[in-house]
Amino acid sequence: MTVLPDDGLPLAAEFPDATHEQWQRLVEGVLRKSGKEVSGAAAEEALSTTLEDGLRTRPLYTARDAAPDPGLPGFAPYLRGGRPEGNIAGGWDVRQRHAALAGGTADGVLADLENGVSSLWLVLGEGGIPVGELGRALDGVYLDLAPVVLDAGRDTEAAAEALLRLYQDKGVDPKAVRGNLGADPLGYEARTGTAMDRAPFAALAARCAQDHPGLRALTVDALPYHEAGGSAAQELGASLATGVAYLRELTGAGLPLDAALGQLEFRYAATADQFLTVAKLRAARRLWARVAEVSGAPGAGAQVQHAVTSPVMMSRRDPWVNMLRTTVATLAAGVGGADSVTVLPFDHALGLPDAFARRIARNTSTILIEESHLARVVDPAGGSWYVERLTDELAHAAWEFFRSIERDGGQAAVLRSGRIRTDLATTWAERSKRLAKRREPVTGVSEFPLLSEKPVQREPAPEPPSGGLPRVRRDEAYEELRARSDAHLAATGARPRVYLATLGSPAAYTARSTFAANLFQAGGVEPVTEGGFEESGATEAVLCSSDALYAEQAEQAAGALRAAGARHVFLAGRPAGYPGVDSYVFAGCDAIDVLSATLDRMGVS
Repeated sequence: MTVLPDDGLPLAAEFPDATHEQWQRLVEGVLRKSGKEVSGAAAEEALSTTLEDGLRTRPLYTARDAAPDPGLPGFAPYLRGGRPEGNIAGGWDVRQRHAALAGGTADGVLADLENGVSSLWLVLGEGGIPVGELGRALDGVYLDLAPVVLDAGRDTEAAAEALLRLYQDKGVDPKAVRGNLGADPLGYEARTGTAMDRAPFAALAARCAQDHPGLRALTVDALPYHEAGGSAAQELGASLATGVAYLRELTGAGLPLDAALGQLEFRYAATADQFLTVAKLRAARRLWARVAEVSGAPGAGAQVQHAVTSPVMMSRRDPWVNMLRTTVATLAAGVGGADSVTVLPFDHALGLPDAFARRIARNTSTILIEESHLARVVDPAGGSWYVERLTDELAHAAWEFFRSIERDGGQAAVLRSGRIRTDLATTWAERSKRLAKRREPVTGVSEFPLLSEKPVQREPAPEPPSGGLPRVRRDEAYEELRARSDAHLAATGARPRVYLATLGSPAAYTARSTFAANLFQAGGVEPVTEGGFEESGATEAVLCSSDALYAEQAEQAAGALRAAGARHVFLAGRPAGYPGVDSYVFAGCDAIDVLSATLDRMGVS
């Protein structure tokens, strides 16, 4: 009988173990070919990526990248999930959002429930369905089977009473009731800048704990901070501070600590950055378990999570791409262990979704659960050196942000002082620079835009509450430019144009002409390649070729374009001081500045 070595595999037993240093030397060789002379750790650092919150992802993770013991699923610190079985039994709860009734009836609600949705998220009152229409919204719904989550802002008390009365009128067993009444006074204040009295919600929580053990009273909604441009750590830190404020309120009103913990549900954004989303949800559970531990209830710290695909990442142009974004985000939410997932319809940014959009939204979860079997494994990312390390680093960054909020008086205090707004605005300003330079590309918007695509039209959605933290979108700067182009098209019958002057063979100019066309279309400027400059209808031109041909022909070509009437000559390439060239466009240039200035010169307002 052959005895296998304890530290190897039989097929690899004759080969020596590769070392980290050997890998670094291979990296050095690759970088040397690109003109970078670095060695050792510096070579590895050159391939690292900087994230928000001071985090960096490295190109290689090994067993040396230790992270704290994540524990077991269903046990503190709950990093691997709040339940031992995870979502294996039936997948995560597929929760659909409704802010209006389709045709004034519950047909859309019932269609969702009949086709895969397992719970309802109803936006009521300001920016949603009138509270008085709650009965109509739930007409035909089996309330003992379908959990209902309310989101009613300043009308929370009235909406909660209406729902509880509806349960009673329909004879639903109080013990069978599931869902959340959605009280979130600090979340409402973040949205609107208006403070709410928190005392009534403590009484509502006590009532739920006593009479409806499966019903929660409060939601800790982190979406206002995400939608204001916050980072993952800021979103987590703000949610912890909000949760702690609610715990103080509930326990101060006489509710036992474990019962108070059981009254909270947390709502987070899931983005198309799948690894960061997975790490965020795992870190959130670990952090809340720590709060429960230091509060004196370590066994009651399993965080209940509702993940929502990010509104910030949704684009208004080429909205079909949103299906891809929400699919990746939903996958990340499932892998991250979210208890409930809401997939926003691909047309969410345009208004009220149609039946097709709602169908695609609910089917996204269904396909991932039923066909991709994503829920068959508890914590599928667990054990990945990268994910475990990222989770740990993000948890520490979020904890520090949380502690800074507590030092400044808590979540209510930083909302009212404006500190949280400033922090989020600073983060968004940095991210906006990456978006402007297309370091963070937005497919269909800053990359591969299609000017000829017919806009998707939807019925306007109710205006959501506002007046507090802003709502931002990744596409907003480009959307402003495209809107200027659209107005010009409507007024003149043509879009602003730029002429692409190609030099040499297709092999010499194709890469840069494609780059330039992509760049200018992102701002609604139509590139013209056929014919001469005089026939193009353009007032500006872009020279496109190789560096070698630029050295030979750029000055002459720029002069010819000016003689033909070009008022501004670009060159697609790094700045090099060619005579006759006014400005340069290149990978990493500020596309927003370039495009805005171009439209200004063209008189496009």
